[in-house]
Amino acid sequence: MNNELQAVIEYMEKERGIDGEVLLSAVENALLSAAKKSVGPARDIRIEIDRETYEIRALARLVVAEKVSNPHDEVSLLKARAMYPNTKVGDIVETEVTIKDFGRIAAQTAKQAIMHRLRQAEKSMIFEEFKDRPGEIVSGTVRRFERSDVVIEIGRAEAIMPSRERVPTEEYQMGERIRAYVLKVDETSYGPQIILSRSHPEFVKRLFELEVSEIADGTVEIKGIAREPGFRTKIAVFSHNEKVDPVGACVGMRGIRVKNIVRELSGEKIDIVRWNEEVKTFVTNALAPARLSRVDVQPDTRTVIVTVDNDQLSLAIGKKGQNARLTAKITGWKIDIHKDESQVGFEEKVAQAVENFAKVEGIGHEYAERLVHAGFLTLEGILAADQEDLLMIDGFTPETAAAVHAAAETAYEKEHGTLPE
Repeated sequence: MNNELQAVIEYMEKERGIDGEVLLSAVENALLSAAKKSVGPARDIRIEIDRETYEIRALARLVVAEKVSNPHDEVSLLKARAMYPNTKVGDIVETEVTIKDFGRIAAQTAKQAIMHRLRQAEKSMIFEEFKDRPGEIVSGTVRRFERSDVVIEIGRAEAIMPSRERVPTEEYQMGERIRAYVLKVDETSYGPQIILSRSHPEFVKRLFELEVSEIADGTVEIKGIAREPGFRTKIAVFSHNEKVDPVGACVGMRGIRVKNIVRELSGEKIDIVRWNEEVKTFVTNALAPARLSRVDVQPDTRTVIVTVDNDQLSLAIGKKGQNARLTAKITGWKIDIHKDESQVGFEEKVAQAVENFAKVEGIGHEYAERLVHAGFLTLEGILAADQEDLLMIDGFTPETAAAVHAAAETAYEKEHGTLPE
């Protein structure tokens, strides 16, 4: 047992980096608990492991008595003086005791204590290794799935990527090597818990910092990032050196740098935007490649009203509103996109006029269509017309003409507060 214990302690100390004294103390404590169970909790004993020979001894504290009435707690004066010549009755002496099956108990207990201390030490070492690494990117292997969470092996540790931190468009396979962002490291009663993410915007930011040397050395700064994981990311960059183009630096020669990042993100689209402190310019850059006709800034409501031509409207808004949404996130301003009414074609104007008249109480859709086809496009036009002009409209009677005119008057007055002169 002694030789085996010595070999295990030396191995743990050398290979696992665990202090031998810590292991021996753990074994002593474990053996003490086991010994007390064998001899009874009332027995005052201690376990001692010789640091040179690794010999294990069980020592009991006994009261010296003239006559022993309780052998568990007392020792005779004659026997005590054989070990300690100057002992007197009532003294407390320490003597080695034999515990039933102590050799077998010691072997089992020592093994359990060492394994327990080893697990504790490994957990502690893992926490020490990762506690300062939130914000870094790590590589690991997909080991298993727990419901929709992914367990990833990173070196000696196991980390977890919760379902909320997964990219919805990605599927992972057992044994697959993936990279992820260390979101946080918590110390729990079960050991360190390492949380990873591939959906966090900072993951993309760190990928750019690793891929683009100008960002790493501080020449180019990432001013903002907005992301819809798996679909699209906008990243705003600014150069502190006027000779360095921030967008070009991020794109790289023949687009190699941004292509590497897109490949890592499983094809997610990335828009690299030139940052500008002037809101109008920044919004214009962020909504690219859409061409904007006009940009109006309303500081009171932090709103930017953008006007675009008809053919640019869908491009500015983006698929399911994605481009406008990400622009709002990255700029911090509400984005309100409208099409340029001056570019509206004749058919659209007609349809709009019909819709406007149909909303007026007392006109309705049927009369609205007849009014528009007769050339009336506004309420002002109806109010400026004579009754004879209205009677020329197909299906209009004097009563109809009077009712439509009255309805137009009411609607105009409600909208403007007065009738046109």
